[in-house]
Amino acid sequence: MPVVAGEELRERGPKAALGAERIVLELGFGRGELLIDLATASPARVFLGVEISRKRVEKMARRSEKLGLANLFLLHAPAEYALERVLPPACVEELWINCPDPWPKKRHWRRRLIQAPLLALAARALAPGALLHLSTDHEGYRDWIADVLAGQSALANLHAPAAWVGERPARRETAYEATFRAEGRTMAYFDYRRAP
Repeated sequence: MPVVAGEELRERGPKAALGAERIVLELGFGRGELLIDLATASPARVFLGVEISRKRVEKMARRSEKLGLANLFLLHAPAEYALERVLPPACVEELWINCPDPWPKKRHWRRRLIQAPLLALAARALAPGALLHLSTDHEGYRDWIADVLAGQSALANLHAPAAWVGERPARRETAYEATFRAEGRTMAYFDYRRAP
């Protein structure tokens, strides 16, 4: 079964629990198409998807089992919990966060996933030289993300001096991205590297 317990991962570590020192992590995998595509394309790498929705984890577990993806594991937990209490430092070689909820109303901004404390936890989990990929379709959230990332000294912007790029990277488009593009929204992609 690809679903792992946070306690097992925390106590045993990624090597014992998942079979790898370093993992590729997606926080909030949604429908999971990118995570499945990445895991299928790189069977030698180990992937961990963290999702707060139990239904999405269960559905993704069934899909993963049907495809026989032995290198894909899932964790039902909030992103902050996984980064702070489950994953040890420097265990992530690549981190993906695609189109997190923008919480567009100002009174809800405190609920946004991308905050300075979360990015500090992400930087702690990233190995030196590891990559962080982030995207959004929301203009206001794009500017918010750019500001929060600019305050993270442990992360280096790969698109500097630009804060972000609008061209989709060479990877599968997520279902949300396809929907947003069809609606005429502009995507923003952020790519950062963990400083040594």
